[in-house]
Amino acid sequence: MNKKIIIIPIVVILTIVLVGFSSNETSEKNNILFHITLADPNLYVNDVYTEKFTLEKGEYLFRFVPNGSSPKILSITLNGDTFDYSEDFKLIGTPHQTGISEYFTWNYDGQKNIIISEMQEFSITINPNRETLGSVSVYILEN
Repeated sequence: MNKKIIIIPIVVILTIVLVGFSSNETSEKNNILFHITLADPNLYVNDVYTEKFTLEKGEYLFRFVPNGSSPKILSITLNGDTFDYSEDFKLIGTPHQTGISEYFTWNYDGQKNIIISEMQEFSITINPNRETLGSVSVYILEN
């Protein structure tokens, strides 16, 4: 009986440590190179958000954290000296049934992967198409 009391906490601790290591690997692989949470209409100038930053040569992807009040279409342009990207991301709601209720998860549909051929400064423009009251977080991650 005493052996079970000792073995169970050891198994639980090992499980927690292993899960912690695997989540660290994921976060290191997906380095955040750009992030903005657009939740305040004052962040927009002339109905768009713009910022400049530098990216190295490599593969990147857009990731979003939207909700049901996020802009229905989120237009993003990313321009550098030798790179031009433009995409109109469409907000898609996926319904889920729990048996007693229904809820939605939200995601933006569009081309999220980009390849940069050389290090350069970029200008990003995010246009919520006049829907500045809904919040959304936009990330560019290393792929």
